[in-house]
Order: sequence, then structure tokens, then C-alpha cells
Amino acid sequence: MASENPFRSILKALEKPDGGEFGNYYSLPALNDPRIDKLPYSIRILLESAIRNCDEFQVKSKDVEKILDWENTSPKQVEIPFKPARVLLQDFTGVPAVVDLACMRDAMNNLGGDSNKINPLVPVDLVIDHSVQVDVARSENAVQANMELEFQRNKERFAFLKWGSNAFHNMLVVPPGSGIVHQVNLEYLARVVFNTNGLLYPDSVVGTDSHTTMIDGLGVAGWGVGGIEAEATMLGQPMSMVLPGVVGFKLTGKLRDGMTATDLVLTVTQMLRKHGVVGKFVEFHGEGMRELSLADRATIANMSPEYGATMGFFPVDHVTLQYLRLTGRSDDTVSMIEAYLRANKMFVDYSEPESKTVYSSCLELNLEDVEPCVSGPKRPHDRVPLKEMKADWHSCLDNRVGFKGFAVPKEAQSKAVEFNFNGTTAQLRHGDVVIAAITSCTNTSNPSVMLGAALVAKKACDLGLEVKPWIKTSLAPGSGVVTKYLAKSGLQKYLNQLGFSIVGYGCTTCIGNSGDIHEAVASAIVDNDLVASAVLSGNRNFEGRVHPLTRANYLASPPLVVAYALAGTVDIDFETQPIGTGKDGKQIFFRDIWPSNKEVAEVVQSSVLPDMFKATYEAITKGNSMWNQLSVASGTLYEWDPKSTYIHEPPYFKGMTMSPPGPHGVKDAYCLLNFGDSITTDHISPAGSIHKDSPAAKYLMERGVDRRDFNSYGSRRGNDEIMARGTFANIRIVNKHLKGEVGPKTVHIPTGEKLSVFDAAMKYRNEGRDTIILAGAEYGSGSSRDWAAKGPMLLGVKAVISKSFERIHRSNLVGMGIIPLCFKAGEDAETLGLTGQELYTIELPNNVSEIKPGQDVTVVTNNGKSFTCTLRFDTEVELAYFDHGGILQYVIRNLIKQ
Repeated sequence: MASENPFRSILKALEKPDGGEFGNYYSLPALNDPRIDKLPYSIRILLESAIRNCDEFQVKSKDVEKILDWENTSPKQVEIPFKPARVLLQDFTGVPAVVDLACMRDAMNNLGGDSNKINPLVPVDLVIDHSVQVDVARSENAVQANMELEFQRNKERFAFLKWGSNAFHNMLVVPPGSGIVHQVNLEYLARVVFNTNGLLYPDSVVGTDSHTTMIDGLGVAGWGVGGIEAEATMLGQPMSMVLPGVVGFKLTGKLRDGMTATDLVLTVTQMLRKHGVVGKFVEFHGEGMRELSLADRATIANMSPEYGATMGFFPVDHVTLQYLRLTGRSDDTVSMIEAYLRANKMFVDYSEPESKTVYSSCLELNLEDVEPCVSGPKRPHDRVPLKEMKADWHSCLDNRVGFKGFAVPKEAQSKAVEFNFNGTTAQLRHGDVVIAAITSCTNTSNPSVMLGAALVAKKACDLGLEVKPWIKTSLAPGSGVVTKYLAKSGLQKYLNQLGFSIVGYGCTTCIGNSGDIHEAVASAIVDNDLVASAVLSGNRNFEGRVHPLTRANYLASPPLVVAYALAGTVDIDFETQPIGTGKDGKQIFFRDIWPSNKEVAEVVQSSVLPDMFKATYEAITKGNSMWNQLSVASGTLYEWDPKSTYIHEPPYFKGMTMSPPGPHGVKDAYCLLNFGDSITTDHISPAGSIHKDSPAAKYLMERGVDRRDFNSYGSRRGNDEIMARGTFANIRIVNKHLKGEVGPKTVHIPTGEKLSVFDAAMKYRNEGRDTIILAGAEYGSGSSRDWAAKGPMLLGVKAVISKSFERIHRSNLVGMGIIPLCFKAGEDAETLGLTGQELYTIELPNNVSEIKPGQDVTVVTNNGKSFTCTLRFDTEVELAYFDHGGILQYVIRNLIKQ
């Protein structure tokens, strides 16, 4: 049972400079422990949380000691509980979270419990990010037109979330059209320091999108978790986590003229991927921090998932405070934040000598060494210096099919394909750009690169350059503030002139919502097997994600996106080849349109103003006319509509009893899918368009849904029937069972039939057979997508055996009762001679107390092979979830007992 906090003696009052008190706080200096001064700042936040929440039940004194002794305990993979200050949801993950909460209320009722106990116990911020499908582009009316289409498609989903905002306490819903969730979090939702009923403590957040890490640029500890884990956190469960190592990343010097935050982040991403930071915190420090704007820091923090870290943390300093004032936080609030963080040894003052912080390992980058670059064509950490881009592109054409290869025969590499575009003859070649998008929260939080892109557009327009009309161009700001400063600068008209009109405020091309490209262009690509390109300012470029027809996808800064759109191809050396011909017939080069840092800084200084942030976010609380007109049912229990194709009651709690089912092994299971390395959550549960020949499309058509109303998998995450059918439905997925064929199919091993993954899984299920998945390294990398675990569970997958897992996905598998196993070092399916045609048996004890985190487990096949794997239940709490059949079942049973 919980008891009084044993650290009450260090509860101190924080005095205001002019008299009075801000409130009380748990004082780290009052512990009089010299180890605190050596702790990384990110670990100090974990320490404060453990002290404040210590009740000798969920959080114990020995947990506090583990964190205090971080230097010695972190290498030992010790487990600690963590209670974040709040939870952040966006609508793609918010809908299934609210669906699960509604289901949990029903389950509580059925088991005789009080359904009103199912309520968030920590603040929940839910931003309806509504991921805009780019139907209308190259039009100044695109925003309104796309928004109307979104409301037509998603009215039911939006209404459900509006019901949730009324049915559940402690949940703030930000209406659609306000901006991308992470930018809204940065500019508006983040508290940095909470003051709750007179108790002060640091803001910390877990979110259901992997790019929740963007908030680390503001000194708020935050990272992505699975929707399942977030729901448990909302319901008062401490997060169980391994106390992480912290990589210190020292920054020195200053970026050279013409370098962008994107060039920097792609460099950092490559360095950290090479160093190896999976499961670790990265903490930035050094005198180079003075030269990095808050927006630049947020750009680096945002891409933590791409370099593999749990978070990339920037402690609060004077730059943070300046940003808080810029974004409309009051002087009193900023004063309270600074006073608290200084008093609790959580503020960095670069006018003082650098503290003697200890790190697990260290890296260093001189900002002067950063050079212009892009990343691609298929992974965000495959950085290509701009000066090497043309040569790299040609090697990609030559190389065998892989992350850096397309295997285009030499004789076909220079072919030009003619097509008719609106009555005009046009040509396409390998590498030609068909999508150019300024998209994603990575960059749209950053005024320097957004206004830099606008300056490139102005220079290009002044010189008479144009973008080819068949290139689908778009601009999707992260918040309405971007629109205001682009308008104030007078530069938006130049972006419009080149086709970069604002299409909406939400995720677009980066998540696969690029919309259709022109029919004639699509036919030219398909009929001639062209490797067409997309260039986007996002952070994800995995195969099949951006658009089914763009096999080469490059991440670039917003100004570079404009430059490549003007060039019309990635097959160009910007140093020696012209981008185009100007109005006076002169050749125009890259250097002719690229702005200097001074030009960018001047327009940022004059155009980005605090009143813009205040005006934008005051409007949020008022909603908008379409949102305000949505009528929703009242009541705390949801009335499920069996005919709905958007909101459906999932079967997770069907037949649930008060007694846990206990752990399960696997007996004579078939291998549903046999994968290599780097299978992402996009491969497992795509968020983009629903293919017309897919099982999900068949389901929708059987229910009278027209193809044009299919919407996307992301928008239909509230319907388990569709999401199960969309599991492993990525058109670029490579399954070894298919012997080289690419696509979302597999082989039903007993009969040899080639079926869709869903149909094969149902066939196994009807035969009473369990299934497993074999995989290589980095299984489940990419977005923190809970459906990448929910979907396999609904397909009957009982275990995944891989070389390694991405952190969040492994946690999600545990949360859904799927066993994660890792091959021993140096081993994989290939070295062990596994074909995937075998039957697999995994023996586990029937009593959970006989299972230990990380223990060895023997896997046996029906042809006599036997090999040892590591059981990747990493903590005792994860074992408890497994014993209960999943994390949500564990929470329900515990709430009923209270």
C-alpha cells in the first residue's frame, strides 16, 4: 500500500524576487548529495519525478537511489519507474486511444467495476493533427478546400474525439486545422515547469508519436511510446523503463554561411547512427549551443527516432527563455520557470564554467564542419553531401536493389520518356522530381529555413525561373504562425508563384498523404518503369511511404526542396550545372538563388513576432466553425455503431475474467512472414493510402464505401477490422517466403498457396495454428505505431524472433501479449539455416514467477533444429503485463481491485 512520501523533508518554498512565493518544490540541493552535480540534466528530471512520486509502492526509495547512483547503475540495465507529467496524443493515435478507453469502460462494467474509474489521471493533450491529404495543391484556396474535404472524410472520427473530450476528464482536445501536434506542443502546450495547486515540478511528456522528441529542444523531457503504453500512463500506471545511458554530444563553433538546420540534423543523425544510441538519451552541450536557435534545437530533437535515441535533450538555458517569451508565454511564467530550474540545478548558464557532468560516452561536432546535404533515397540516415549527389545518384542506379540501389541497366539509365501533359508534349527521365513538398514538423517549426525557402522562391521568380507544372508542389506549415510570418515578410506570393501554396496545417507528404499525381505522369512512370523522385523536408523516406510511384525519396531542407523543384531532377550537380534558364536567356545556377545567413536573419528578425503566436493560439480555444457545428452524443459510455467503418469496438476484452490467463508458450507455430533487416512500422502497419486490391479495400467496398472515400489507414485506426486487414499491407514489403517478389503477400506453408497476409493469417487461425514472425535487425524501426503490435496480435501472431528491435515497438509487442525474442549475437535465421518453412515451438513456464527478464529461451523446430534466444521482456512489470494478457487488461484488473 502507498505511504507518505519519505522525502517530504526536502519540500521547500520557492520565493519570488519581489516577495511572496511561487509555490513549493522538492529541492534536489537539499539532499546534500554530491552525485547530483555530476548527473546529466536529463537524468535529473527522472530523479525529481521519482522523489516527488515516491510512495514506497509504485515508486520506492530504492528507485531514487538507483537514479542518484546513475553513474554506476546505468551500465547494469536497472529498472526504474517513471511518471511523466502529461501525455500527448495526436488524432491518428488519439482515436484508438479513446476507443480503447471507451472499451475499458465497457469491460469494467461487465466485470462489475466502476466504469468512471477509467479516466486520465494525468493531463492529456490531444491535438487533432488530421494529416491533410493533398488533394488540392497549387491554389491559394487550397487550405479551405482541403479542410472541407477532410471534414467530409473524417466527420465521424472528429465527432468521436469531440465526444471523448466531454466524456473523459483531464483531456484537452485541440481542434483540427490548428497545426502539427509537435509544433503546437512546442509553441503552446509545453509548460516547461508545472505549477499544480502550488507544487512546482518539471514538465515531462510521453506521446503516441515517435517525434514527440521535438519537445526536448525546449528542455522538456519527452519521447514517443506506443499508444498502449500511453493509455496505461494516462490511467496512473508508472512507466517501467531501463535507466538509460546518456551520450554527451558536444557542439563547438558556428554554422558557416548558407548552412541550414537540416544540413546539421542530417549530419548529427548520421554520426549518432554510427555511434549507436538505441535505448539511450543524447544530451547536447558545449559552447556551440549559444549559436543554435531554439528552432534549430527542436529540429535536431525531432529526429531522435531517425538516429535511434530515446531522446535528444537540450537543457533549458537563456535561448529557451527567449523562445518562451517569443511564443507568448507571460513574463511571470518565464520568471517562475527560470527561478525553479536555477534553484533545482536544472538550468544551464553558458556565462558560467561548464559543469562537470558525467556521460556514458561522448561525441563532438564542430558546427563549422557541417556542409550542405540531403538524405536518401530510402533511409533518413543515408546522408549524401550535396556536392556528391549526382555521383551518388548514378551509383544508386547501378547498384543492386537495396537501400542504396535500383539496379537499372546501363543502357536504360539515360532514356527519356515522352508523355502528353494537358496538350503539351513533355519528357520524364530517371531521377526526375514529381513531388516537391515542404512538409513535416521537423522543419516547419523553424522560421530560418521556412523564410529561407521563401527567399529562394523570390530570387528564382525575380530571375524568371519556373517549376514544371506536372511537379506536385505543396507547403504544409506546422502551425498558423508560419502563415502569419510568411505574410508579414511579403514572401508568400513568391512561394505561391512557384506552386508552393499552403495546402493545410498537418502532416502531409511525409506520412504518405501526398495525394494523386497527374494521371499522365503516373502512366509514364508505370509504363516505362522509371525511378521517379520526391524531395521533401520531412524526416521519413522509407520505401512506399511518400508515394507508391516515387521509388527515390530524398529528405532536404525547405530551401533545397524549392531548388530541386526548380531543377526538376535529382540528377544534377548544383556546383557546375545550371538549375534553369532565366527570363533574359541567361543560365541560372544554385548560387544565384541561395540566400546568405544575413539575409535570412534579417527577415526572421523583422517578420517573426510574439503577437503572432498569441493570436494563433487564442483562436484554438474558440475552435472553428466546422468543429463547433459537430453534434455529438452525451454520456460516459459510448454507443457503438456496428455499421461504422471508422469507429468499431475491438475484441481485446471479449471474454475477459478477473483471473489473469497466465503466460503462454508457442507450440508448432508456422512462420507467417520471414523478413530481413530494417522492417519498419510502415511496413507492418502502413498509414497511407488503401490499395484498391487490398483486403481492407474489399472490406470497405462490401460495406458500400466508394473508392474515393477509402481515406487512409491512418484515418481508420479506430476500426480494428480495417487495421487488421492493413497489417503488413505495405506494397514495398519484402518477405523471403515470396523468393524475390515484392508486395503484401505470403505463402500458406501447408498448401503452398500465395495469399494476402491477412487471408493467410485467417487460414492459419481457422486451422487452429499459431504463427510467429522471423526478422533481422532493427525490427519495428520508424514511427511509434501501436497498430504495428495490435495488428499482428489480431492476426494470431504469438512471437517475433529478430536480431534486434526498435525500442518502442518491442514495448508495444509486450503490451499486446506478443513474445519478443532476440537471436544470440552473431546468429540469425540465415546462419542457423532456418528457411521459415519449419514449425516452431517456444517453451515457457506456466507460472510467471519462474520467468526472468532477459533470460535464455530455447526454440525448437520440427526438423530437429534447436537454438537459444534472449527473451526480451526487459522488466518485471513487463512480465506482469504478459501474465495478464496485455497492459490494458492489467490496468483494468488493478483498478477493479482498488
